[in-house]
Amino acid sequence: LSGLTLSVSCLQPSCFGYPLSIFFIIINEFCERFSYYGMRAVLVLYFKYFLQWDDNLSTAIYHTFVALCYLTPILGALVADSWLGKFKTIVSLSIVYTIGQAVMSVSSINDLTDHNRDGSPDNVSLHIALSMTGLILIALGTGGIKPCVSAFGGDQFEDDQEKQRTRFFSIFYLSINAGSLLSTIITPILRAQECGIHSKQRCYPLAFGVPAALMAVALVVFIIGSRMYKKVQPQGNIMTQVSKCIGFAIKNRFRHRSKEFPKREHWLDWASEKYDKRLIAQTKMVLKVLFLYIPLPMFWALFDQQGSRWTLQATTMDGNFGAIQIQPDQMQTVNPILIILMVPVVDALVYPLIKKCKINFTPLRKITVGMFLASLAFVAAALVQVQIDKTLPVFPAAGQSQIKVINLGTDNATVWFEPQIQSVNVTSMESTAYMTFETSQLLSFNVTSGNKIKTQLIKLSEGNRYTLGVKNNAADIVAELLFDNVTSKPEEGNNLIRFINNLPDTINITMGDTSFGTLASLSDTNYNLFPGGRQYEITAIINSMPCSVTSKTLGFGSAYTIVINKCSGEILDVTYSEDIPPNTVHMAWQIPQYFILTCAEVVFSVTGLEFSYSQAPSNMKAVLQAGWLLTVAVGNIIVLIVAGASKLSEQWAEYVLFAALLLAVCIIFAVMAYFYTYIDPNEVEAQLDEEEKQVKKDQDVYEKQAEADSQM
Repeated sequence: LSGLTLSVSCLQPSCFGYPLSIFFIIINEFCERFSYYGMRAVLVLYFKYFLQWDDNLSTAIYHTFVALCYLTPILGALVADSWLGKFKTIVSLSIVYTIGQAVMSVSSINDLTDHNRDGSPDNVSLHIALSMTGLILIALGTGGIKPCVSAFGGDQFEDDQEKQRTRFFSIFYLSINAGSLLSTIITPILRAQECGIHSKQRCYPLAFGVPAALMAVALVVFIIGSRMYKKVQPQGNIMTQVSKCIGFAIKNRFRHRSKEFPKREHWLDWASEKYDKRLIAQTKMVLKVLFLYIPLPMFWALFDQQGSRWTLQATTMDGNFGAIQIQPDQMQTVNPILIILMVPVVDALVYPLIKKCKINFTPLRKITVGMFLASLAFVAAALVQVQIDKTLPVFPAAGQSQIKVINLGTDNATVWFEPQIQSVNVTSMESTAYMTFETSQLLSFNVTSGNKIKTQLIKLSEGNRYTLGVKNNAADIVAELLFDNVTSKPEEGNNLIRFINNLPDTINITMGDTSFGTLASLSDTNYNLFPGGRQYEITAIINSMPCSVTSKTLGFGSAYTIVINKCSGEILDVTYSEDIPPNTVHMAWQIPQYFILTCAEVVFSVTGLEFSYSQAPSNMKAVLQAGWLLTVAVGNIIVLIVAGASKLSEQWAEYVLFAALLLAVCIIFAVMAYFYTYIDPNEVEAQLDEEEKQVKKDQDVYEKQAEADSQM
C-alpha cells in the first residue's frame, strides 16, 4: 500500500512538479539518439572500406539514407494522428527500428560469407542487400517516431504546467545532444577494434551492434512506462485538412478561371465555399512560413556533409593528438561538443550584447547569418583540402612508370636511365624519390659504383611503380628491379610495410603479430597493412638466431620499405625508405570549419524552429515541424544532385561550389526576408474568435427576431 501511495504521489505535481512518465521518455530519446548517431557516424566508412564503394557512391548512399530519415516523419505523423495514436506508433516503429539496427549489425559480419578465409567477404551482394534492408527499416523507424516522441512528452503535462513543459523540452534537447555526443565518441572506437572468427577485420559488427542494443533498451524502457502515460486518442491529422483545403482552393480557382468571376483577395479564399474562415486564415499563415522554407534546404546540403565528405577528408589527415589517437569518424564529435558549449553562451552573452548595441537582430536575419557562416565553413574546408592535396603522392598516369633507387651497398652509385633520359647519384644506404618516365622511352639503365659498371635492359608495364635496388658486391654490381604494387595512398590512416633482405643469408621476418615469411638475400616481401601511430617489434630469425629491434613510430597513411642490413649483438640494424609519405596535415585543422558550421547551426537551426513556432497557429505546429524536417531531406537530395552533376575531379573545388551555391541562396533568402511581415497568430486567432462571436450574436438576434415575427 505504501508503495502504491508513493507511486501515486510522484505522479502529482508535488514530485518535483513533473509527471514521472516523462523520465521514461527522456531515457528513451537518449538511447534512440545514441543508436541513430552511433550507427550514422561509421556509416560512410562502412560503405567505403567494407562494401568497397568509392567516395562518390558512399556519399550518395549516405545522403539518400539521411534524406529518407527526414521524409518518413510525415508518414509517422499521419499514422499517429489519424490511426494508431502516438504511443502505439512509437512502439510499432521502434520494433521496426530495432530490427533494422540488428540487420545492419549482421550485414557487417565479415565471416558471414568469407568461406575461403582470405579476410574479405566472398558474396558482397548479400552484405549489400542486408545493409540496404537494414537502412530502409531504420529510416522508417527513426523518421516515423521523430515527430511523435517530443509531442508525446508534451502530452504528459497538464494545462497549468507550462513552465515544466518548457523545461522538459530543454532537457529533451539536451538528451538528444548527449546521446549524439557519446555515441559519436564510442562507436568509432568500437569500429577501430579488430574482431572476427577466421580473420581480424575492423569491428563493424560491434560498432553497429551496440547501437542496436541501445535501441532495444530504448524500446523496453518506453514500454515499461506504459501504465503511467497519458495517452491522447488520435483526433485526425491537421496536415490532411490543410492539404485538402489547399487542393480544393486550387481546383475551385481552376474551375472559375473565366474573367466573369471576380478575383478574390488571396487564392486560398477560393476554398471558402467548403472550408471555414478560421482554417483558411490559419492555412495562409502556414503557407507564408513554408514559402520562406524554400531556400533553406541548401543549408542542410552543406551541414550534413559532416558525416560524409568531411569524414572522408579526415581519413587523409593525421589523427595523433599526443596520448590520444582520434579516428576520422570521431571528428564529428566536435559539433555536439560545441553545440552544448555555445547554445548557452550565445543566449546569455552574444544576443544580449547585440541587443545592447541596438542592432535589431530579427529571427530572419539570424537565419541569413547562419547560411552565410555555413558557406564560410565550406571555404575553410576547401582551404584545408588544398593543403591535404599538396601532401598527396603523385602516381604514374597512363603511359608512365615510376622508379626509385635504393643503394644497398657501402659505395656511392650513379644510375643512368637510357637512352640519356636521366641520371641520379645515390649515396650509401640512401634512396631517391620516385622518378617518372614515359614507359615506351625507357629501354635500359646502367649503374656505376666504385670502378664497376653494369648495364641492364629494362621492360616496364605502364601505370606502375618500381624500386631499383643496387649493391656493389666484391665481385660484381647487383641490380634488382622490384615491383611496387601500390598505386594509391593507404586508407583510414593505415600504413603499408615491406622488407628487403640486405643480408647474405635467408631470414624469417615478423613485425608485431604479422609474419612476412622466409626471405632470400636481396629479395623483397609483399606489403602488409599496419595501423598508424604505433611502434612494432621487428624480429628476424638469422641462422636460427633471433635478432630484433623496435620500429620507429609509424605515421598515418604512409608506406615504407624497411631494409634489413645486419645483426649486431641480437640488435637488428634497419634503414627506412619512404615509398609514400605519411599524412602531415593534422586533424586539428578541421576544428575551424566545424566551429564555423556549429556557429551557423546555433543561429540557423534553433532560430528557425523558434521563428516557425512564433508565426504559426497553435494547432498547426506539427505542419511546420514536418515542413522543417522536409527541408533537411531536400537538402540531402541536393547533395546527390550537385555532387552527381558537377563532375569536379578536385574535392576542394566541390567544397567551393557548395559554398558559392549557399551564398547565392543566402542572398535570395535575405531579399525574401526583407519583404516578410511578422504576424502574431494569437492576435489573428483572437480576432477570428471575436468575429465568430459577433456572427453568432447576430445570428441569435436574427433567430429571436424571426421567432417574434412568427408569433405575431
